[in-house]
Amino acid sequence: MKPIMLMFVLGGIAACATVVSCSSRAQSEPTQRATREVATGSHGGARAPAGSPIALPATTAANPVDLPGLHNLVAFHDGYISGSVPEGDAGFDSLKAMGFKTIISVDGAAPEVARAEARGMKYIHLPIGYSGFDNERKMQLIRATRDAMSAGPVYIHCHHGKHRSAGAAATVAASLGWATPEAGVARMKVSGTSASYKGLFACASEAEPVSAAEINAVSGDFPSVWKTTNFVKAMVEVDEIFDHLRDIEHAGWKTPSDHPDLVPVAEAGRLADHFRVMGTTERVMSAPADFKRWIVQSERDAKAIEDLLLASAGKTEIAKEDAAKLSASFKLIAQSCKDCHVKYRD
Repeated sequence: MKPIMLMFVLGGIAACATVVSCSSRAQSEPTQRATREVATGSHGGARAPAGSPIALPATTAANPVDLPGLHNLVAFHDGYISGSVPEGDAGFDSLKAMGFKTIISVDGAAPEVARAEARGMKYIHLPIGYSGFDNERKMQLIRATRDAMSAGPVYIHCHHGKHRSAGAAATVAASLGWATPEAGVARMKVSGTSASYKGLFACASEAEPVSAAEINAVSGDFPSVWKTTNFVKAMVEVDEIFDHLRDIEHAGWKTPSDHPDLVPVAEAGRLADHFRVMGTTERVMSAPADFKRWIVQSERDAKAIEDLLLASAGKTEIAKEDAAKLSASFKLIAQSCKDCHVKYRD
């Protein structure tokens, strides 16, 4: 393991599940971010149970919905909504007001289970990556969603509600026969899923209806908080991301010709997610102030790389000034790792 990554010894990373792309086949259409709207009873579509004051977003809505503590809500089936992580009491109150009974998180961070349970909602935690997910995780998501829908509306979220939860929701909807793959991909575009996340689009576009027997063969016992990954495995993954981003940087912040499976924005998203999840762990939260500061700043720098790569999606070449900004942010992350390693290595 490279010395620069030993600074992570004090940290912990929640599981991010498998990030195996469902196919090399990708969506290349540009994705436009629709203007958000506030959910009211006037836009029609599936409604929450009687007594719930907020209507659920419609499956035909052309724009995502924002509510207090919730962002980017998009319906993939009546009562099956994708969106952002609930923010504080406001977010969970909004979910309760819409009548949700189950929340499925595909984000890496541990969910706020206590807040959900206090409002009569169950949490299921099945994290996925930015490059897609394997068949085992797909079947778990299908079974969890199918079973949960029998109790009431289901909310599925990642962090921002734009990419991973939308990809998972579209795949599940097609697998359960609720929608065609094409319809699911269309809803992903409403969510704002970037065309750069080819693995997520492949999972949705290749999804086919799954039989009840196949679904029933999957265990229906799902955790409210996914178990943390093996420490050594986590360090290898983080180190691997750095290697990938270094190759991507050398290729002008594009997919390297000798590594065509790499998606630059997905690798940057993985790195940002690792730092964000690490920052929520008890070991980091109880660490010295400068250690926590390095973690937080590294997340911001990784997010800056992801955002700039997203903004450059579809371009044949990265502008020189943008490439310089990307390299500068990458260098800052490496320096933070080095400083932390020098001071806190075992």
